Amino acid sequence: MVLQEVRAHAARVASASRYVRIQHERLADYAAWLPVDEARAPQLDPATHYLGEPELTLAYVVTLDAINFGSGYFPHLQKRPGLSGYFTVAASLKDAWPLTVEQLQHLATEDCASIFGQISPDEHVMELMGLFAQALNDLGRLVGERYVGDFRRLLEAADGSAERLVPLLAEMPFYRDVGFYKRAQLTAADLSVAGVARFHDLDRLTIFADNLVPHVLRVDGVLEYDPELLERINREDLIAAGSQEEQEIRACALHAVELLRGHLDGITAMQLDYVLWNRGQEPAYKAQPRHRARTVFY
Repeated sequence: MVLQEVRAHAARVASASRYVRIQHERLADYAAWLPVDEARAPQLDPATHYLGEPELTLAYVVTLDAINFGSGYFPHLQKRPGLSGYFTVAASLKDAWPLTVEQLQHLATEDCASIFGQISPDEHVMELMGLFAQALNDLGRLVGERYVGDFRRLLEAADGSAERLVPLLAEMPFYRDVGFYKRAQLTAADLSVAGVARFHDLDRLTIFADNLVPHVLRVDGVLEYDPELLERINREDLIAAGSQEEQEIRACALHAVELLRGHLDGITAMQLDYVLWNRGQEPAYKAQPRHRARTVFY
């Protein structure tokens, strides 16, 4: 099964890692300290996400997660006042919603720049808007051609399984995040949190390996980075997508959360991701640079 292989991949990388180390002696205390009660009722922010008529909400969530990447470009993104890059994208899509499947199929770079409020963007942001357009075109084609324009049929093809949804989404190139499948897994989680889909195996999901949860774990002392790698991150140098360092950061975070689960009762990786990701919105974590990679996977 695909998620079993994700866990195995993370464990293999963590066991031989050169640049990132899990501080195993910290895990028990950290698990006891985490506010896990927050994990039991995750929710999407209605101020920045469309949460209305169920079928439109379902389509919105899938569409948002199709472009839930680009953190390596976010320092250049023109953000809404008080909002991060992710919440700027989510709120902008909400304001433009609904978009039809046909519209998704034909969006161009300039259309995305307009939708996401990028006025006179620089070359890096235009590159990201081009990737957004490609991702939305791919989604429009998949839903339009494979599922007769009906997002619900895409969900029905997964037959109530979050794990089965992963390869269905991975038919699109930007979801082929082999070893992690971050955004494909996140789509199932977000649909569940939005209350528009039910999956019987959400406990099978891993964390959604990106650049924020590892950052939180590093700042909190659960992960330790090689000094030279940390210096590069603090200089805000880009870490190459797919490099050994980038793979170790993601894999060690994922494996560390799997180990943390062993110290907690009845808490899923999805729930822990929610707690850790929200911790990452706090000023103490925002004040320190996290690793940035220009990738379509997060």
